[in-house]
Amino acid sequence: MNDTPPYTPPKIWTWSKGSGGRFANINRPISGPTHDKELPVGKHPLQLYSLATPNGVKVTVMLEELLALGHSGAEYDAWLIRIESGEQFGSGFVSVNPNSKIPALMDRSGPTPIRVFESGAILLYLAEKFGAFLPTDRATRAECLSWLFWQMGSAPYLGGGFGHFYAYAPTKIEYAIDRFAMEAKRQLDVLDKRLAQTRYLAGDEYTIADMAVWPWYGALAKGLIYDAGEFLQVQEYTHVQRWTDLIAERPAVKRGRMVNRVWGEPSSQLPERHDAGDFETKTQDKLAAAG
Repeated sequence: MNDTPPYTPPKIWTWSKGSGGRFANINRPISGPTHDKELPVGKHPLQLYSLATPNGVKVTVMLEELLALGHSGAEYDAWLIRIESGEQFGSGFVSVNPNSKIPALMDRSGPTPIRVFESGAILLYLAEKFGAFLPTDRATRAECLSWLFWQMGSAPYLGGGFGHFYAYAPTKIEYAIDRFAMEAKRQLDVLDKRLAQTRYLAGDEYTIADMAVWPWYGALAKGLIYDAGEFLQVQEYTHVQRWTDLIAERPAVKRGRMVNRVWGEPSSQLPERHDAGDFETKTQDKLAAAG
């Protein structure tokens, strides 16, 4: 028997206690900066402020893919934002992204700097700026953008829903885990059925839709986030597995996953990226060996 009395929501909700869990110290019901801190600015036109979470990886993969195509204007500085320390609430970061979420981008290539926030918006902005990874055919473009926005709308259920209650919540709640596990599997099924028909999400060509979806659902399919692969039986989604492996082999994707990463194998961590040569000299294992 469960002797815990049922919770009845009050007529008016008030913030009277922390939310608990891993990110309790940075959760609050108001926006805006908590402290003054200017953002650093490097030598390249594009300044990225991020962390190698799935949302951050989307953008570093895109930038590395653009550079691989020969777009020299896509050179960038990637500055580390430690979200568990609340660096996204510094005044400089909030001026770039008032929503205080990574990633955030400043494009300083023109006379007036342009800020871009929300990972999907950054992908679309860069695709249009450089004319790459966004189909020009109307029907294929629509398919690409549909999957891009599918990911932006679906990820909160995967991350904030399933991921939170399964991996981070201080108390395991059966109803919440069941509810969001069901949705996570439904989303994987949506992807699997699409990828049974096409090589990539928008069709035969690799696009920003794949870059948006892969860091979340590719990682989930390989059991790399939330330690939930067995729980969700991810191996049954064979077409997602095929697509995930295909993208993971791209050299630009391998580089993009490393940028702003501060966990895992030292050879996979490049906390900040200011030059293409940093991949050879400034990963954590190389710095440790040099020190």
